[in-house]
Amino acid sequence: MPLPSHVLDLCSSGAAFTWDLHLDARHIETWRRTVCLVLCSWGASDGAVDVARLGVSELLGNVQRHVGDSYCRLSVVLAGGRVTVRVADRSPCVPVVSEPAWDAESGRGLWMLRAMCRDFGCDPEAGGKSVWFVLDLTSSDEKAAV
Repeated sequence: MPLPSHVLDLCSSGAAFTWDLHLDARHIETWRRTVCLVLCSWGASDGAVDVARLGVSELLGNVQRHVGDSYCRLSVVLAGGRVTVRVADRSPCVPVVSEPAWDAESGRGLWMLRAMCRDFGCDPEAGGKSVWFVLDLTSSDEKAAV
């Protein structure tokens, strides 16, 4: 069952939200929608929302499949027109992103996410790691049209 949301910071230059989760695969769609609603409230482009949706699915799905511990922390941070989505878990095992075998049934998610984002990475933390990606809130084409 999801735990309450916490607003970390809300100011004119940005905002941040974090949720402590005891992840259940049945709730991943709820968290995808939640992150998308947050991005939409910040004025994100459709493209940014689509990539964030994919990224949340991939990061939470990987916790579900590979970590063996349902606790994780999902955070979304807006700063300077960029959004960072981060999932921290209690496993020290960092994901390996390499070109996938194209005939395999899985193994392409992080590789595709890395290709679609401004930045992507994994940071070791005390008691685990965090995997994150960064998106522009709006594309340069959409900014020019405003």
